[in-house]
Amino acid sequence: MYSLPLFVTCSRGVEPLLVAELAALGVGEAREARGGVAGKATLETAYRACLWSRLASRVLLPLKTFELGDAQAIYDAAQTIDWPDVFAAGSSFAIEVAGRTPGIANTHFAGLKLKDAIVDGFRAAGFERPNVDTEQPDIRLHLHLDREQGSLSLDLAGESLHRRGYRARGVEAPLKENLACAILVRAGWPEVMANADAPLLDPMCGSGTLLIEGAWLAADVAPGILRSRWGFEAWLDHKPAVWARLVEEAGQRRADGLAKLAARFHGSDLEPRAITAARANAERAGLNGKLILGIGDAIAARPPVATPGLVVTNPPYGERLANDAELVKLYSLLGVSLKQHFGGWHFGFFTARDDLSPRLGLRAEKISSLYNGAIPCKLLRFEIAAAAPAVNGAAPVVEAADDFANRLRKNLKHLGKWAKRAGVNCWRVYDADLPEYAVAVDLYETVDGEQHAHVQEYAAPKSVDPQRAEKRLRGALAGVQSVLDIAPARLHYKLRQSQKGTSQYQRQNDNERMYVIDEHGCRLYVNFDDYLDTGVFLDHRPIRKRIQSEAAGKRFLNLFCYTGAASVHAAQGGAASTLSLDMSNTYLEWAQRNLLLNDHHSKRFDRPPPPGQRLTQHSLARADCVLWLEERAKLPTPPQFDLIFLDPPTFSNSKKMEGTLDVQRDHGRLIRDTMALLAPGGTLYFSTNRRSFKLDTLIEGQFDARDITAQTLDEDFKRPPPAHRCWSIRRHAGKPMSPTAGIVEID
Repeated sequence: MYSLPLFVTCSRGVEPLLVAELAALGVGEAREARGGVAGKATLETAYRACLWSRLASRVLLPLKTFELGDAQAIYDAAQTIDWPDVFAAGSSFAIEVAGRTPGIANTHFAGLKLKDAIVDGFRAAGFERPNVDTEQPDIRLHLHLDREQGSLSLDLAGESLHRRGYRARGVEAPLKENLACAILVRAGWPEVMANADAPLLDPMCGSGTLLIEGAWLAADVAPGILRSRWGFEAWLDHKPAVWARLVEEAGQRRADGLAKLAARFHGSDLEPRAITAARANAERAGLNGKLILGIGDAIAARPPVATPGLVVTNPPYGERLANDAELVKLYSLLGVSLKQHFGGWHFGFFTARDDLSPRLGLRAEKISSLYNGAIPCKLLRFEIAAAAPAVNGAAPVVEAADDFANRLRKNLKHLGKWAKRAGVNCWRVYDADLPEYAVAVDLYETVDGEQHAHVQEYAAPKSVDPQRAEKRLRGALAGVQSVLDIAPARLHYKLRQSQKGTSQYQRQNDNERMYVIDEHGCRLYVNFDDYLDTGVFLDHRPIRKRIQSEAAGKRFLNLFCYTGAASVHAAQGGAASTLSLDMSNTYLEWAQRNLLLNDHHSKRFDRPPPPGQRLTQHSLARADCVLWLEERAKLPTPPQFDLIFLDPPTFSNSKKMEGTLDVQRDHGRLIRDTMALLAPGGTLYFSTNRRSFKLDTLIEGQFDARDITAQTLDEDFKRPPPAHRCWSIRRHAGKPMSPTAGIVEID
């Protein structure tokens, strides 16, 4: 009965599913093997496997199995095959080699030996040499090297079976079609779809692969129905009549299935280009009107119909979401949303980050190991419990952190009134007010009227149970979203932990999405995603306002300037000149953009300007501030400034600076060097956020240093004990001053 041996390959982890599928298609003696399934088939069954297998990658017809010693063994084995009896000399061919063996250095050389044997076989039989075509060959041959054994096969499918034909040529997707089908089977779609009203929902659908495969499965569409080329068509044992009958049967089943198929396949994605691609793929797949697609956030997804169905998704990772903090937010809020709104549904979650899967807050009923190419992944299957009944007409909030939400509402009411009176658009609404919810929540309102929440979680100490910390974070994030009524895309989460050097300034993402805020008449760019901080330190708001009010006609120096917000305030206040110094080119460029945003012409220097160099009114320079101060302070006539802001990092060991900087250890030297640059009657503002900081007593004795911390704390940062500390430092009256002949000239 069975005349042909078969070896059908698949992705790792799919073998058990493929065994069942091939047996249902008529393959006999199907059994798992490494990388696929071995079995026996008639010619018609082999065709059916090519046309109907949703899980396979290739359908191979073994031609020769042989002992491997060296490359000559490949040549000798291939010479025993009558190649003119396999395919015609006018057909092109290609060879694919996989595996390895100790006796052969590389697969390319093995392929060359096989090609020589085939060509020599045709010539020995009196035929012309067949051509090699690596792009679109008529015949594909597969050579597998497995230590001491080799196997040579004819690839009946030709191209990999994951290429269904509905995806635009040359466009790769993060999920191959056959793997998508394996995910659907593992997630329980074949059982769920038995109810013709049960929907399939992918809230992060990308180009729609899971939805299209789910629809084809429900409509009984053969996965190979759109393919125009097959590997067996140039095989001399091919029976076109048998194949034509199978294709005709598949076409009829497709037409019948699509006619009955309801529009119950729903997908959304944040990327408009992904939705455009999904619609185009669905149209090529013959699913016009069957897929309901739209732009939207997965966390905001809601059941499209009353009948429970299956939510299945492959969340973005790698290039689309490289940041762990964003994944933590996604997983946490997605789990909350599913519990809240999808009671009674099934949920399949395919992820390469199973270390983060506990963040969902759901208990998996089943976990399957699968591979996305070489990436090990997990498919987690959940049964979402039905939501608890409403109490007094109000539905309960799943994962509710009532104490956190109540405190947030209280702060929002109290501080919101203050912010409105003070004309403050960006402020801190919560700062670890409850020790068990160790997060800081900042509200930003952009000039376009958008509201964003920037949530920073303070890393829990090792003594705190990680599961409890994860649960509390879920509750806090859900509370922020609910109380502030903010779209998930405008909720930005970061994990704040002990930083070394300039690591707090290092890029964490590559969104490069800037927003503009207004602070006391100054427009500033902020970035909520790419760095730990947004570009504006909100606790410095009062000192920036103070600088703005005192800057008229003065020469302003901004040391460790970060994104230059204080320089913008000084310029807006009418400063005669500003000079901003920092080591980071990125932040100097940001500072320059901030100045230009407020119509202040500026010039950036790649190195500190030498003493006496004429500068533009507003200049920025890349410099090690510690070294720059030390060198200028030693000059006979140091450059002079009327107003200076010194806000050094708590600690830095940046490769761009010499040695290290510890603000507690080094602030005395920094202040003394800075005071050498302070003009008569000028003011130095020194600030730090180092907790338990103590000002050097020698500074207090040498200069008029006044603690103005209370005056530089707005209502939103008065929670005790505040980390922010600030001093106003001047020279004592009657003290000799440095000469002013070295004043920096301004254009």
